[in-house]
Amino acid sequence: KESRSQVLLAKLQQKAKERQKQSLIEQTEAQDVKKKRKTGQDSVQEPQRHKKRKSDVVALHSSDSDNHDEPVEEKKKKTKGANEKQKKKKDKSGLFLYLYLHTFYEAEKDSPEQNSQKTSAPTGFTVLGGFESKPVQKVHRVLPQWLAEPDVIHRDIKNNLVPISNISGISAQLLKKLQNNGILHFFPVQAEVIPAILESAQQGLLIGRGGYKPRDICVSAPTGSGKTLSFVIPVIQVLMERVVCEVRALAVLPTKELAQQVYKVFTSYAEGTTVKVVMLAGQKSFAAEQASLSEHRGGVRRSLADIVVATPGRLVDHINKNSGLCLEQLRFLIIDEADRMIDSMHQSWLSQVVKVVYRSGSGSETTSIFRRTEPAHITAASLSPPQVPLQKLLFSATLTQNPEKLQQLGLHQPRLFSSVHSQSSTTAAAPTTKQDRFDFPQGLTEYYVPCTLSNKPLLILHFILRMKLSPVLCFTNSRENAHRLYLLLELFGGIQVAEFSSRLSPGERKKTLKGFEQGKIQLLISTDAAARGIDINGVKCVVNYDAPQYIRTYIHRVGRTARAGKAGLAFTFLLSVQEKNFLQMVVEAGSPGIQKQMVKPENLKSLEVRYEQTLRELLLITDIHCPAKKEVVH
Repeated sequence: KESRSQVLLAKLQQKAKERQKQSLIEQTEAQDVKKKRKTGQDSVQEPQRHKKRKSDVVALHSSDSDNHDEPVEEKKKKTKGANEKQKKKKDKSGLFLYLYLHTFYEAEKDSPEQNSQKTSAPTGFTVLGGFESKPVQKVHRVLPQWLAEPDVIHRDIKNNLVPISNISGISAQLLKKLQNNGILHFFPVQAEVIPAILESAQQGLLIGRGGYKPRDICVSAPTGSGKTLSFVIPVIQVLMERVVCEVRALAVLPTKELAQQVYKVFTSYAEGTTVKVVMLAGQKSFAAEQASLSEHRGGVRRSLADIVVATPGRLVDHINKNSGLCLEQLRFLIIDEADRMIDSMHQSWLSQVVKVVYRSGSGSETTSIFRRTEPAHITAASLSPPQVPLQKLLFSATLTQNPEKLQQLGLHQPRLFSSVHSQSSTTAAAPTTKQDRFDFPQGLTEYYVPCTLSNKPLLILHFILRMKLSPVLCFTNSRENAHRLYLLLELFGGIQVAEFSSRLSPGERKKTLKGFEQGKIQLLISTDAAARGIDINGVKCVVNYDAPQYIRTYIHRVGRTARAGKAGLAFTFLLSVQEKNFLQMVVEAGSPGIQKQMVKPENLKSLEVRYEQTLRELLLITDIHCPAKKEVVH
């Protein structure tokens, strides 16, 4: 291909040069002929003009101007004719070269044999054509095997209960505590995860199954499916056999309320055992928390905690200030609400925990059997002598399937338990998938209510006063909206209403939640502070007063009802401009179906008079007592 094209190109170049030379020769010859002709004419006419000069002087002077200019015009005409001939010759040679090249290109294009042999031209020449439009193959997302093929958990809680006596490895003391708390059956997620954690510690705290480091465990299950108990029971069971008190379990949660809730569950099941639980969430002073972690006897530090429940910020404070929190013997790292904890990695809490855990490997006790080194490749040398492994336990209702985000956690051969699994997840997933799919509580019934900005408060009043929905947990997108709605409904009267947001102190929030659970509060207006993980007993209905912007927020909000297999209602108020995007977001997330609930304007008319009067009163009160709050009311 290359030799043939080069030969043809060389021939074309040679012929072009020859034609250029030939045209130059012809031009030179034409000029020589003109000069000879001109010289001959001048030599013949010179003596004749010399002889006739005297006789023709009068005639020359009396001749017309046109006759006088005749030789000049004839000369111009001759020169012009020669130039035109030369130009025509050039045009012909150029046309010939163009036709030859065009014929060569067409022949090469039509010949499949020549096409198969054609290559790029020599350096300095550009070959045009030969481009083919090829369809670009789409890149498909392929999940790691542990994400694509999880251990499937049954979604139906009621029909898949497992008697607590069927799970081996749980002591009689813990079984009795479960029975005393009214728990006779484990939920599907508990029946799967508890044996998996117990199995990883079956050979003691030093080694896992077969002498290898135990695999990390990830659990993605719906809200209210019993994830908290699935790590509390096995961790206490393992630590009941310990001899020396050291911090061997650390549970990290995103909010104080969640930390308090998990601490309460740990404490209730650790009661009567030697296991001690401490909470670091800012509920007490830093000095009080420090004193609860360790004590010094005879110049030796002794730990006072086996299990620590903490929030990321407070945990980092104790690590940086050397408050006596020693994590060198840490065996379990529990990360609840894992997706939110991944998003808060900017605090670098995980890297600091890991750094402290493996601190003993660089100290003077490196020869000790309890030394720890950061995990690397598994070799015979790395497994001997054995060391206390650090096993991570992740729990969330909306665990991401993004491997890039999960990589931040540094998981070791993770094992996933999930109630969300489809056949398409084992194959390549199309890149058009906009978001992950999640599992919604089975007893949940979802509705959306078309509304306007002006009639939102009227709809809340209609639900409580006319439809008799109580207790209702109402979510707003900001604490300002929550406070504004609270002031309005409290002044309207006829409803026991309270707000729950960062405006309140931790003590006030705790008191408010307790009153809501006891039925003293009909309507609790909350920000997303109460949307994550908090188990509030008796919530029959959730109202999204402000539509959530993200699907994870929606799932955690509606997950406050329909817990533990019970039934629950969820209403979302939608403006006309929000309907399309919101409904598409919910359907793509795997919702079983969201129904439209219309409230006729006639049903709200009887409330309008009192509502408008309340607005005027509220505006007057805020204007008199605090003019700065007038904007909030508006």
